[in-house]
Amino acid sequence: MRKKKDNLDQFTFSMLAIVVGIVAGFGAVFFRILIAFIHNEMFFGKFSIFYNSNAHIPPSIWGKYVILVPVAGALGVAFLVKNFAPEAKGHGVPEVMDAIYYNKGIIRPIVAAIKSLASALSIGSGGSIGREGPIVQIGSTFGSMIGQWVKMPAWQRITLIGAGAGAGIAATFNTPIGGLLFAIELMVPELSVRTFVPIAISTSTATFIGRIFFGNTPSFIIPAFAIPKDQLTNPYLLLTYIGLGLIVGSASALFIKSIYGFEDFFDKMPGNYYTRHVIGMLAQGTLMYLLFVYAGHYYVAGVGYSTIQDVLMNVLLNPYFLLLLASLKLLATSLTLGSGASGGIFSPSLFMGATLGSMYGSFLNVIHPAMSANPAAFGVVGMAGMIGGTTGAAITAIVMVFEMTRNYNVIIPMIITVAIADGVRRVISPDSIYTKKLTRRGHLIPEVFHMNILLVKRVKDVMEKRVIGIQKDMKIREVIEEHGESAVLSFVVKDGNTVVGVVTLKYLLRQLNKDIKIEQVMSKDYVIAQENDTLFKIIGQMRKRRCPTALVTLNGKCASISDVLGIITKEEIAEAAAEQVELFTN
Repeated sequence: MRKKKDNLDQFTFSMLAIVVGIVAGFGAVFFRILIAFIHNEMFFGKFSIFYNSNAHIPPSIWGKYVILVPVAGALGVAFLVKNFAPEAKGHGVPEVMDAIYYNKGIIRPIVAAIKSLASALSIGSGGSIGREGPIVQIGSTFGSMIGQWVKMPAWQRITLIGAGAGAGIAATFNTPIGGLLFAIELMVPELSVRTFVPIAISTSTATFIGRIFFGNTPSFIIPAFAIPKDQLTNPYLLLTYIGLGLIVGSASALFIKSIYGFEDFFDKMPGNYYTRHVIGMLAQGTLMYLLFVYAGHYYVAGVGYSTIQDVLMNVLLNPYFLLLLASLKLLATSLTLGSGASGGIFSPSLFMGATLGSMYGSFLNVIHPAMSANPAAFGVVGMAGMIGGTTGAAITAIVMVFEMTRNYNVIIPMIITVAIADGVRRVISPDSIYTKKLTRRGHLIPEVFHMNILLVKRVKDVMEKRVIGIQKDMKIREVIEEHGESAVLSFVVKDGNTVVGVVTLKYLLRQLNKDIKIEQVMSKDYVIAQENDTLFKIIGQMRKRRCPTALVTLNGKCASISDVLGIITKEEIAEAAAEQVELFTN
């Protein structure tokens, strides 16, 4: 019999959550330093750990041969991923979700190290990906490691994984609430005080550490939007955001299809991982160099925050150029991730949302100048819409983009746009960019969380109240003849009036020899439950004891048959689960 691990006490569990937050916070700092070091070495041939991702990359010393910088990074990434941790390939978050739902929260420790190096190589060499996927995997891996080193049940280990994921997001973007919501919406399968508190502690700790090193400034600096009061309640202005929601929702679905379409394309290509990734990154290098030659910057290289900053400062206002940038970023990210890079999709989503939003705002000014639409405001809203549509984490998208820009003036348009974008994406592509990868693997992940009524239902409301006692010296044949038509599925076996065991009718019917006595086939292993216990608690006890039956009593004691108020078996549990399903189905 497998021994069940006891829950850690709340204080110890909270202390471990702080440790996870500390590691995730310093992990975000180290990861940025690693990206900066690799970027400066590969683009400029110098040793430096300074890299302002919100400023455009200066011209590389390699000139046109900068095209080969992403190729060099691809060789390193392919070597690391292929030889040490295949889980480090791609955008990381699906692998964490897979570990939570299909591997009891077990993540190999080496994944964090390889993910750090591989993603830093991908981003630092010019790959069109983001930092958030890697730091989520790094924080989650450490949470899983602690959960494996310290004896604890699976739910606490999974909570630490969620805490690590949320802490990584919080430290990377300086978004403590956004990191918390990210973990709740996408990671942990349970939302309760016992999971919320450690995740909140971890994200707060990581944010504090991030602010020590990165400062307490938002991710993007934007001027205050001068929106007249009448526009804040202008229904015509709000209606325009419906159009933006339709655009970014469609773009989110296209992004998902493009990522996995390119992944399939490269998988079918002749050669091996090395050659495919090199080809993809050669195309990426060519794309970023051509943009530098004809537009002045490597717009689609790296995380792309410099372009987002330009959009939010209203530096880029040509709607046709903004549409071109969004399209090329889609292509660049698909080439990068599809060919086998390691990195996240948050940053590309922010880039495309900002450029599409600003494009839309600029077009509105052309069509209706009197509206005085602020393209930067539409850019901010587009960022949230694209994140919400792509990831399916609508609440996280709204709160994170608000924290990243700290501008409250567009919160209502943001809510409208995100809701529509998420709805449009779900119609076109039921899976988010995270769940799509797992669905293709045959691993389904819920995108909605229902209240689990099994957590609160009392056993007295579920139990079979028809209690039939049979003597242990009765023969199977006698029991079947006497009670076979009564529709009772389980019997309490007694010796006189004392309970000595349980047996099911189904088990009796399966016996070939019907002339043996009940005491020879009865089970002496059963759980004693009180009528006010929750069904969830009793299921846990039955699982721990590996027994299929619980006898329900008034006070938890079962000396005689008269103490038994009812019986709980797998049939009653299944019926209770079916009743819950009915609440959420047509």
